[in-house]
Amino acid sequence: MKQSLRNIWTIGKREFKSYFESPIAYVFIVVFLVLLGSLTFFVSDYFREGEGKANLQAFFVWHPWMYLFLVPAVSMRLWSEERNSRTIELLLTFPVTLTEAIIAKFLAAWVFLTLTLALTFPMVLTNNYLGTPDNGAVIGGYIGSFLIAGTYLSIGTMASACTRNQVIAFVISVMICMLTFMLGLPSVARFLHGIDAGLLGSLAQMLPSLSVSPPFEAMQRGVVDFRDVLFFLSGIIFMLFTTHHVLQARKGR
Repeated sequence: MKQSLRNIWTIGKREFKSYFESPIAYVFIVVFLVLLGSLTFFVSDYFREGEGKANLQAFFVWHPWMYLFLVPAVSMRLWSEERNSRTIELLLTFPVTLTEAIIAKFLAAWVFLTLTLALTFPMVLTNNYLGTPDNGAVIGGYIGSFLIAGTYLSIGTMASACTRNQVIAFVISVMICMLTFMLGLPSVARFLHGIDAGLLGSLAQMLPSLSVSPPFEAMQRGVVDFRDVLFFLSGIIFMLFTTHHVLQARKGR
């Protein structure tokens, strides 16, 4: 157990440092913060929305949409780059298991996303300066944002393991992430619930329950239910499990 944790720490530290050895990390952080701030203050008309009630709902509502494109941009290189440069063979000759490598690379990317999210903390200070917000809802929003970023990242990790081409990995990841988010939107959910055609209707009515939208919206209101947290964590574990099987199959070839 100790050796496994040591291996995960070593690979994860190397992977995390690699983000800052190129402009990728800095470009990602700047784009995320600038776009998120612009959308919150100008597109959502934060000052009018926040007048008299000072909340960050206009801030958190953009997080899933931002993550739809920015998280796949981070995850697309995780395994595609390793396979394209054939360094995956070298990595797997080290005394580490495939599971340890997957967990380490995933956690390194998640820590990077968490660091980027933490840099938005001045928004909380600004919000508290302008009024008396419900900080419980703010904490819930950050927890939800952290979990939805991890979920998208796990999907991107799986997509990256499926192909050598980073662009293809990016497109696959965006499509799956968008699907998991939009299935829970009220208009889409109503349409799916309206389908009544035997087995097809049953499957269609089940799809909205797989969406990340409802649990994230609940967390935005400050309702952090254990079942919602478990939903996100289960999705992450399932996608990493799928990643393992994809890489194991390709390793066998």
